[in-house]
Amino acid sequence: MMLLCGQSNRLWHYWAGKYPGSVGVLMGPSYFRKVPKDPWMPYALDNDAFTCWRDKTEWDAQAWMDMLWQARMTGLKPLWAAIPDVVTDRERTLENWPKFSPAVRVLGWSCAFCVQNGMTPDDVPNDADVIFVGGSDGWKFPNLPMWTSHFPRVHCARVNSSAMFEACERLGCESVDGTGWFRDPSDPTKIPAIQRFIEGHRNNHPELPL
Repeated sequence: MMLLCGQSNRLWHYWAGKYPGSVGVLMGPSYFRKVPKDPWMPYALDNDAFTCWRDKTEWDAQAWMDMLWQARMTGLKPLWAAIPDVVTDRERTLENWPKFSPAVRVLGWSCAFCVQNGMTPDDVPNDADVIFVGGSDGWKFPNLPMWTSHFPRVHCARVNSSAMFEACERLGCESVDGTGWFRDPSDPTKIPAIQRFIEGHRNNHPELPL
């Protein structure tokens, strides 16, 4: 399972080189220009829908389209691009798929469908390549086994503890992301926990927190 971080730093690059496929970077429109693009560092494209929902700001479709163009100009293909969703809103997320997925599909990239509260596998578009498990935390984690049991490629958002990413790997997630890992690097539950996970020295396997 790959850990996607919202930052690009020396430690992340070291792990990308020493343990290929273990780490990558997740970038949305607000952060894309700030992160160096290197051929050895896998990356995926977010859409900033969660940030806008959290901060109660308007989502910018043009900024997302500009990011796609900028990514194309690098010549480095992303792992996938998350099609714009509306957090916790099933109907509006479904409406967004036919509006925005062609912009990614025409570039030859994989499209990630962001599942939201109340969705089931029957809601997933037939041409979705990756399931991006979003929605509220209270809905997302109890329902994660449903998505990993139905789809081969699943990404889980906002995984910010070692217990959570251990459980996501056991459930079969292809990747996870989290934003809090480098906020306090001296915290032994953060960087050392990631190192133990990446290097395979796992001492226990806690259950998925609900």
